Amino acid sequence: MAETGTKTPRERYRAQVRGEIKERAWEQIAAAGASALSLNAIAKRMGMSGPALYRYFAGRDELITELIRDAYRSLADTFGGVARSASGADPAALAHTLRDWALADPQRYFLIYGTPVPGYHAPDDITAIASEIMTFLLDACAELPSEDRASPFDRHIEEHRRWADGHPAPPAALHRALSFWTRLHGLLSLELAGHFTGMRFDPAQLYAAELDDLLAR
Repeated sequence: MAETGTKTPRERYRAQVRGEIKERAWEQIAAAGASALSLNAIAKRMGMSGPALYRYFAGRDELITELIRDAYRSLADTFGGVARSASGADPAALAHTLRDWALADPQRYFLIYGTPVPGYHAPDDITAIASEIMTFLLDACAELPSEDRASPFDRHIEEHRRWADGHPAPPAALHRALSFWTRLHGLLSLELAGHFTGMRFDPAQLYAAELDDLLAR
């Protein structure tokens, strides 16, 4: 793709319209969820005809893919920034980064970690970006000390490492990374969906306590 400074006026206009379409799509998702996304409704909101909008996105799935790709890329780049920082990436830093990223835009979080969009199937490059995100956590967990004692699940991971794409981390580190990922996402999903409302405790403190427990293992 041409660099921004060398794009033709036509290319710049097309990029601008695609960006506005995505903004309207996020508004729809915030109001009714991704499953209700309608290109015709977006076209009407933008004062365009349906066929005109389809010149920018071939269909709903292409638009959803673009939104998901942007969301995953944003989190991968954010994790990458932590990894490249002077202190380097560790599970605690990545965990707090994940929560900050999710709270900054809950709809973006739910699009990639919430209920799947019915009938939608993501292309392979989306899976590659998701794996990139997980690799940051695997690398960080591999640096932590672990007990020599292996759990039954550690042995299971040793036999089925495909999910980690052959990452060299030992089974205990892979187990720890999965524990981080599942438990922290569980807390985040409940918090962002408002399920802690009225319980009279600070979700940030619960998140920190869960993280402390994971780090102590």
